[in-house]
Amino acid sequence: MTRKSSISILAGMLLGLMSVLGSVQAGDAVEGSAKADKLDQCVAPTPDMRRNHFEMIKHQRDLTVHHGVRKTDDSLAKCVDCHARKDAAGAAVPVDSEGQFCAGCHEYAAVSIACFSCHTAVPGGK
Repeated sequence: MTRKSSISILAGMLLGLMSVLGSVQAGDAVEGSAKADKLDQCVAPTPDMRRNHFEMIKHQRDLTVHHGVRKTDDSLAKCVDCHARKDAAGAAVPVDSEGQFCAGCHEYAAVSIACFSCHTAVPGGK
């Protein structure tokens, strides 16, 4: 097997894995409690978001860091605001908590989620 065919097989497996990420459960959060649960799509169609959200976040990062642009549809703060669920008491559950939206998909895909070492994981959090 050549290196190119091995890479193609690995890429195909990764794309297949990414296509099922939407089936990750919400953990202990109350289902339907995130704004995103009531929407048909995010800032882009769901399949595009599953495959390309990190590119949007990197693009936003570059706009913010290099050009000072802080208000766009692709901001991490908007992602958190829409995807953070609420617990039974009505408090926002951090998106990087075990079993939550971001953490669940990233854990399933074995991808590091370093965003929240600097950024807040709850809407309006400090």
